[in-house]
Amino acid sequence: MFSELLEKKKKIAVVGLGYVGLPIALEFAKHFSVIGFDINSERVKMMTEGIDPSKELDASAFENVDILFTDSEEELKKAHFYIIAVPTDIDETQVPNLNPLIKASETVGRVIKPGDYVIYESTVYPGCTEEDCIPVLVAQTQSKQMYATAEGGVVNENEGGLTPIKDFKYGYSPERIVPGDKVRTLTKITKIVSGCDAESGEQIAKVYGHIIEAGIYEAPSIKVAEAAKVIENTQRDLNISLMNELAIIFDRMDIDTQEVIKAAGTKWNFLKFYPGLVGGHCIGVDPYYLLHKSKQLGYDPQVIASGRRINDFMPSFVAKRLVQMLIENGKNPGNTKVLVKGITFKENVSDIRNSKVVDLIRELMSFSIHVHVTDPFASPNEVAHEYNLTLVDNISDDYDAIIVAVNHEDYVSKDAAWFKSKMNDKPILFDIKAVFDPSKFEGMQYWRL
Repeated sequence: MFSELLEKKKKIAVVGLGYVGLPIALEFAKHFSVIGFDINSERVKMMTEGIDPSKELDASAFENVDILFTDSEEELKKAHFYIIAVPTDIDETQVPNLNPLIKASETVGRVIKPGDYVIYESTVYPGCTEEDCIPVLVAQTQSKQMYATAEGGVVNENEGGLTPIKDFKYGYSPERIVPGDKVRTLTKITKIVSGCDAESGEQIAKVYGHIIEAGIYEAPSIKVAEAAKVIENTQRDLNISLMNELAIIFDRMDIDTQEVIKAAGTKWNFLKFYPGLVGGHCIGVDPYYLLHKSKQLGYDPQVIASGRRINDFMPSFVAKRLVQMLIENGKNPGNTKVLVKGITFKENVSDIRNSKVVDLIRELMSFSIHVHVTDPFASPNEVAHEYNLTLVDNISDDYDAIIVAVNHEDYVSKDAAWFKSKMNDKPILFDIKAVFDPSKFEGMQYWRL
């Protein structure tokens, strides 16, 4: 039984140490010996020094743990339970980008041994683990000339490669980490697990059971576990898209959408979702994985695709709404300057992946508006590298409009006087996340989704 191997201090390896992998690795390292593997040597160096490159964990998280951070495949060979937690995004045509997942599978395939376990945590479409990842992993075991036995030290010929289930087990356990959430942390969220057979499902549940306080849910199959993860964010995406479409309609009616939601929320079965820019590496990405797989099977989803179109349209809607207000105030957009506060995909995190604020900025620039962008959480180097945009340090006092795109703590604490002091005549404040009280912003044009 694999749980017995763990009791003998066999090592766990976590491949991919980003927002998901690093917290998992550190939590397991409180109980077992862990190898934290990442291909980025600079990140490895930072983590070795007790620094989280994603700025989610403080230095205390690295204390009293048994973990080796490395970019060496040789070190990976010492593990017997491999967790793959690399990012899964989409390309410019909204097609799933499985390259990191395939590369990670190749890496693990080169080091696994008979009796090992391989668990995938990356968000994928149903079938991806067994149809796309495991074949790649097996192909690598077949290309190996030799392997180390589970007993260690002895080396044997490996001409035929390893056979899934017979020689090694695999499973899928979707990540549920929420960046920036300091309450619902890794150990406090129910963990879904699944295995390639009954024994592996039981063993995987036992391993994760050492760290998860909220409980383990054993899905009946890997595909069920994959589907459960991908529909979590698809459901949220669709609900938000409905509120975004309502916000567009109500804006034309000069009705405050937030007040409508407040009123409707007095009924017990009304679900309070809110309009907004839907970005990040989950909600704005996961539905495309389900769309992709569905189209492969010959079905073109209508509702999911419609929701995605609406949410992807929102940056354009907000930008055009601001341009309209500038023109109504007698200002030529080409001669105006706008401050955008916040570029990360959500509040109080440094993650800029798939930020829809970037789309908003580019829409504004398409109208020749001079845009300044600021964000205390985002890395200027990452923003420059990923989006070719420059963050400003000094905020001037001659903006024609300010857009609070992300509700960072520091932004929410600002009052009307501060915003007025940063704008010239006929000031306009766009409150994308609806965090301010409109009644306190008299003397300026206030707009929110």
